[in-house]
Amino acid sequence: MDIYFSPLACSLASRIAVYESGADATFHRVDTRAGKTASGEDYKAINPKGLVPALRTDDGQVLTENAAILQYIADRTPEAGLAPKGFARYQLAQWLSYVGSELHKVVFQPLLSPTYPPEAKARAKQAAPERFAYLDAHLKGRDYLLDGFSVADAYLAAVLNWNRAVQFDLSAYPNLVAYQARLTARPAVGKALAEELALYQPA
Repeated sequence: MDIYFSPLACSLASRIAVYESGADATFHRVDTRAGKTASGEDYKAINPKGLVPALRTDDGQVLTENAAILQYIADRTPEAGLAPKGFARYQLAQWLSYVGSELHKVVFQPLLSPTYPPEAKARAKQAAPERFAYLDAHLKGRDYLLDGFSVADAYLAAVLNWNRAVQFDLSAYPNLVAYQARLTARPAVGKALAEELALYQPA
């Protein structure tokens, strides 16, 4: 499968999931502003939205959106345990939705984007504490969002990494801080972060 990414964007979650699962994938860097891949392909011919990530299966089908891509990667290697079965699968969907809508879009995207107006950035900062507190309460006495590491944790690892740029003080959320430390200590997460950080710095 082919995965289209931009360094340290939310597509980092796909790289983490691939490394955690042991799946085979080829990664293609995308310049989303130029709309081109590193090899010169028109990226909108692959994903008309022009956003990362995108995944192209071995038979040429294309998936977009983190929630779909991460579950596809998890289901390719079910023995890795990245997507549970039964009712827990719906809880996985719940957390993928929460990370995508409440953290990625509501909190971090306005703060990281140069095009959002100051009032939108102010609303994002006001929204953050309630969401961090919710995560902190959920993570009390837990290592991960579900009973074990899942693709929802991969997505949250990518989103929390953006705090390098935003620099929220998370000291009021000790369970969240400990959780982020556990994530970055995982070999697959550390490898993915290091690789994309090395790609991001020259950009």
